[in-house]
Amino acid sequence: MTHPEQPNTEPQNEELQENKYLRRIRSFVLREGRLTKGQQRSLDLFWPTMGLEYQTTPYDMQAVFGREADLVLEIGFGMGKSLVQMAKAAPEKDFIGIEVHKPGVGACLGEAETEGVKNLRVFEHDAIEILNDSIADNSLSTVQLFFPDPWHKKRHHKRRIVQAEFAQLLRRKLKIGGVFHMATDWENYAEHMLEVMKVAEGYSNLSQTNDYVPRPEHRPLTKFENRGVNLGHGVWDLMFRKEN
Repeated sequence: MTHPEQPNTEPQNEELQENKYLRRIRSFVLREGRLTKGQQRSLDLFWPTMGLEYQTTPYDMQAVFGREADLVLEIGFGMGKSLVQMAKAAPEKDFIGIEVHKPGVGACLGEAETEGVKNLRVFEHDAIEILNDSIADNSLSTVQLFFPDPWHKKRHHKRRIVQAEFAQLLRRKLKIGGVFHMATDWENYAEHMLEVMKVAEGYSNLSQTNDYVPRPEHRPLTKFENRGVNLGHGVWDLMFRKEN
């Protein structure tokens, strides 16, 4: 019990420990592939207008996009095709993508230019550091995490990005009413996500059955996912809303 004449430092200590944890974990494994000439060209031409550098203070996204709009952030967009599709289909929203693999960033920039998408910016950096430092609290309307590395071996489950601490980091960044949307094709990871989020403070499950939701129309069906569905593989979507 804290002495009444002394300041209570327990919350700060807990916050410090959580912050240390979140800076230790990595949301990716760096498997750097070779850049194609097209990807390099896209990086050279379009990064100056669409790329965002990691910084230790939050961006003013209204200044970045030149307007006030709902802000959607996707963690790990791969080659960026579905992210560009979503941004093109919702011009009234602004989109931010985070990806650590340079070929994917280059491909995404090229795809955005081809499709004439202007409401998209991308980071090439670790998502945890971006969220901690470069994104303002209470600023996001949606966070998307689609098909993250499942770390399917049991001894590696602790490396999965969806953990209690991560849920609370996102809760700080989401607006009240903002949604954390996850999707995975690994049933065990889906169960893990559900287990973590069911007990996460400040969230409510948008599923009518208190587990998974049907794939919403705004999440494009990828070639990879379509092939899996045709082979009888399952895909699980989870959507949790920040209530407070």
